[in-house]
Amino acid sequence: MSAIKITAPITDDSVVENLKAGDFVLISGVIYTARDAAHKRMVEALERGEELPFDLKGQIIYYAGPAPAKPGRPIGSVGPTTSYRMDPYAPKLLKAGLKGMIGKGTRSKEVIDAIVKYRGVYFGAVGGAAAYLARCVKEAEVIAYEDLGPEAVRRLVVEDFPAFVVNDVYGNDLYRMGRCQYMEINDPELYKC
Repeated sequence: MSAIKITAPITDDSVVENLKAGDFVLISGVIYTARDAAHKRMVEALERGEELPFDLKGQIIYYAGPAPAKPGRPIGSVGPTTSYRMDPYAPKLLKAGLKGMIGKGTRSKEVIDAIVKYRGVYFGAVGGAAAYLARCVKEAEVIAYEDLGPEAVRRLVVEDFPAFVVNDVYGNDLYRMGRCQYMEINDPELYKC
């Protein structure tokens, strides 16, 4: 399987329009970390009409709370957080210009609908590969909500960060596709997806 190289932020809608559920990507450029507490603060700021810690347009948020950095490294282990915790906030951030999200696990129907409507993409990172993923991070700095500790918003410069497209702009869902394929193989008479 060959990788599709993506540069973040994503400034061209055709980049996400060309991605399909199941595609393997390597992301380079600037992405941001944020988990549920930071998402709550950002959405509340949007609702009050305040500026966010970074311009959402074209950005990718990685759902992660990194471990402390070892000497000589920009960041510690940085594995993906379960994404459904951000589901209450993701549609509002997508509407405000967010282009991509990286996490693990399935998303709600509301998030998938918002991905389609606002032309975004949800990437899955491999859980359990946090130390490897940290090697893809070349720079890291806290830019907001420092009081949240590991859950503070960080600006990361990444190189060839590996992920899979889980939900694309066409409403496809890699997890559903995999379940359907499994069911059709094991009992084709019963299951037609």
